[in-house]
Amino acid sequence: MAETRYITRFEEEFPDKLRFIPGCPAGIYVKGELPDPEKKSVAIVGARECSEYGRKMAEYFASHLAAAGVQIISGMARGIDGIAQKAALEAGGSSFGILGSGVDIVYPEQNRKIYEMIEGHGGLISEHPEGTPPRGRNFASRNRIISGMCDILLVIEARLRSGTSITVNDALEQGREIYAVPGRLTDGLSAGCNRLILEGAGSALHPDDILKALGLLCEEPLSARAFKAEDGQRKTRYFKLTQKEKLVFCCLDLYPRSVDEIVHTCRLSVSDVLEQLMSLCLKGAARECARSNYIRLV
Repeated sequence: MAETRYITRFEEEFPDKLRFIPGCPAGIYVKGELPDPEKKSVAIVGARECSEYGRKMAEYFASHLAAAGVQIISGMARGIDGIAQKAALEAGGSSFGILGSGVDIVYPEQNRKIYEMIEGHGGLISEHPEGTPPRGRNFASRNRIISGMCDILLVIEARLRSGTSITVNDALEQGREIYAVPGRLTDGLSAGCNRLILEGAGSALHPDDILKALGLLCEEPLSARAFKAEDGQRKTRYFKLTQKEKLVFCCLDLYPRSVDEIVHTCRLSVSDVLEQLMSLCLKGAARECARSNYIRLV
C-alpha cells in the first residue's frame, strides 16, 4: 500500500465535506486514496454484535450501492461496519475506513483482510499519527469524520443506546441525510433504527431508496435486478430439496426460529423437523445460530 501522507485542512487536497464540519480535524493521515469528491458517498454503520439479518442487510445494501458507483465509508469495526466494507470491495466498488488508531494499526485483527483489500480500492483515514493504538475515546471522536465525509448516513441495526447514536448525532449536526433499515419491533438490535424512522429518518427498504435520495437512477431498479437474481438462486436450491426439506425451509427466516416454532408452523413431528433441519444445514441452506434455533442462509 502507498506510504502514509498527512494532509492539513489548509491544503487543497483536504476533503471539502470534512473542511466545514464542526470540530474539523487539523489534518488527516491517509494511506491509499481519499474519496472522489465527484462521486457520491454513503456511510454505513451499525451494531458490532449484529444478527444474521443485519449481516445480510449490510451485504445487500453495500454491494448494490457499490455496484452503482457509490463510495462506502465506515469505521472498520467488527459487525456491520466491516461486513459492509467487505461487501462493497467484493462488488468491485471502493471503500474508505475511518480509524480510531493510526492508519498502520490493524484493528480489529479479524478485519485484516479488509485492510488488505482496500489497497488500490479505497483508503484508510485517521486524525491520529501512525503508531497510535486503538483507544475508546478515539472511536467516539472519529465518528464525526465518518458522517462528515458522507452524503447519506445509513444505519443498519442499532440499539437505542449505542456508539451508533453518536454518529447519528454528529450527522444531524452536520446536516447529513439519515436513513435506517427497519427491523422487528421486538428485536432490541433494531430498536435504534425503528426509533430513528419514527423521529423522521428515511426508511431504507432497498438500495433504490438510497440511490433515489442521491439522485442516481438506473434503467432498471437495482432492487428488481437483485430480487430476480435471488429468486433464481432460490429456485435452484429448491430444486435440490425434498418436499419435507422445502416445507421446513419455508418456515425459516433471517431471524432465528426455534424448533418448537417450526414444528407449530409446518405441522411435522419434532423428529421429522430435526431431521430436515440437519439436512438443510449440511446442504448450506440453514444454520443453527443458537441451541435449537435456526436461520435460513439463502
